[in-house]
Amino acid sequence: MTIVISLAQVPVVEGDVQTNIANHLFQIQQSSAHGADIVVFPELSLTGYELDRVQDWAMAKEPEHFHELSQAAVVNKIVVIAGCPLIADTSSKPTIGAVICYPDGRTEFYSKQYLHTGEEQYCSAGNHDCFIDVKGSRIALAICADFSSDKHWGNAHENGADIYIASALISESGFQSDSCRLADIAKEIQCPVLLSNHISETGGWQVAGNNSIWSSDGHVQYSSDTKSPSIFLCTIANHSISTDTYFTENI
Repeated sequence: MTIVISLAQVPVVEGDVQTNIANHLFQIQQSSAHGADIVVFPELSLTGYELDRVQDWAMAKEPEHFHELSQAAVVNKIVVIAGCPLIADTSSKPTIGAVICYPDGRTEFYSKQYLHTGEEQYCSAGNHDCFIDVKGSRIALAICADFSSDKHWGNAHENGADIYIASALISESGFQSDSCRLADIAKEIQCPVLLSNHISETGGWQVAGNNSIWSSDGHVQYSSDTKSPSIFLCTIANHSISTDTYFTENI
C-alpha cells in the first residue's frame, strides 16, 4: 500500500491563531494538490511555542473550535495534524496537544505524554497514545519529547505502527543529537520515522527546520535541508521511500 505524507514547513506568528490558520489552510491545499494523504504540522503550530502563554491560548477539545481545519480536511480529502495547546480534562494546566482532522469530518485530539524539562511548570501531560490509520498504514504520533521516551516508541512498535511521526520543535543546537535519536528509533522499531519541525523562531528558540525521514535501517533517507516555507512530500510504498520538496509562499 502506498501513502503520501506531507511534512509542512510553515511560518508561525506567536499568538496570532487566525494568521496561522490561514497559513495552515494554504499548506493543506498545496499538500492535497500534490497528492498527499496526510499533512503534519510542527508542535504548537497554531499558536507558537510560548510556554508562559499556553494557559491563555489553550483550546477546548470541541470540534467546532477547529471548524476551518476540519472543513479543509473534508474538502481536500486529507488528514490534518496541527499543534495547539489544549484545555486538560483533569488538570488546571493545559496540555501540549494536537488536533487530528479527518476527511470524513471526524476530529480527534492527542496530548503530549512526556514533557521536556521546564514544560511541567506550565503544562500537564497526556496519558494515552495516538494511532492514525490511513490507507492501510498505522501511524504513531509523537509530539517532540515523546520520542525521548523508550516507552512511547516501544508502545508504537507493540501496537503495530508502520510509520512513526514526530511533530516537534527542534533547535539548531539540538538537531544533531535529536536526529541520532530518531535514527535509533527507526532502527529499533523497524519502520520509517518522519520529522515535522518549525522553521521560524518561536519561544526564543532558533529552530532547525530540516524536515526529514529516516528509513527502517536508521539512515536518514532525505532531508529538506531548508528553513523556507515548503511542503516536504514523503511517498512510502512497501519498503521504498521517495520524496519531493515544493516551495510555497507565506500568504
